[in-house]
Amino acid sequence: MQPNERTTTAGNRVDNKILLSIPDKEYALLRPHLEFLTMPHHLCLYEPGQPLEFLHFPNTGMVSLVIATEDGKTVEVGEVGKEGFAGTQATVGVNKNQVREIVQIAGDGFRVRIGALKSVLQSSPELQLILARYEVVQRMQFAQTAACNRLHNIEQRLARWLLITQDRVDSATLAITHDFLATMLGTDRPTVSLAAGILLKKQIIAYTRGALKILSRTKLEECACECYEVIRQYNHEIGLK
Repeated sequence: MQPNERTTTAGNRVDNKILLSIPDKEYALLRPHLEFLTMPHHLCLYEPGQPLEFLHFPNTGMVSLVIATEDGKTVEVGEVGKEGFAGTQATVGVNKNQVREIVQIAGDGFRVRIGALKSVLQSSPELQLILARYEVVQRMQFAQTAACNRLHNIEQRLARWLLITQDRVDSATLAITHDFLATMLGTDRPTVSLAAGILLKKQIIAYTRGALKILSRTKLEECACECYEVIRQYNHEIGLK
């Protein structure tokens, strides 16, 4: 079986880049433990402080990593799509999550029980390495996102978020609202609406029935701060473009 033709034992197609990148021998060990999972909008994979039972490998869609404060305010600190996996801390022996991980763009993927994964990792050095490297890269992304949210203006941050999300879902049309964007960017709806209005007037984005469509990726990249390229480069460095 070629890496780009991988399926699960149930016949589900595999598009997750980590699962496609590992050697055939290691994938064969992991394959019986992959459980296909439909991931609808707002499905919560992990809550802060709860014990972790599974790792999740998205095929499609996007998972947001969100921090919520006691007063109910939230901000996104990272995203996971088919380039990675959710529940990274479990790979280094930390069995509780510090963030909420919630499906923000519906899709599907696979989950693996952590106990089964640990058993597979004993005979899978390449998988072990790429999971560890992705965990480090994700922490670097957290830091870059925190700096971006503090130092850059809302138009730059919105452009950065849209670009990263498009990279994750491979679609120019995103089913998102201004309220949702405000939550993800840690600001209020009027501020997001103002920034989105600027991009709309520049004909960089458009709205179609509750969804946002990217009309010009090149112009959107020009509007974004350097954080987008920095975050994208992290994934390139571990071969998950």
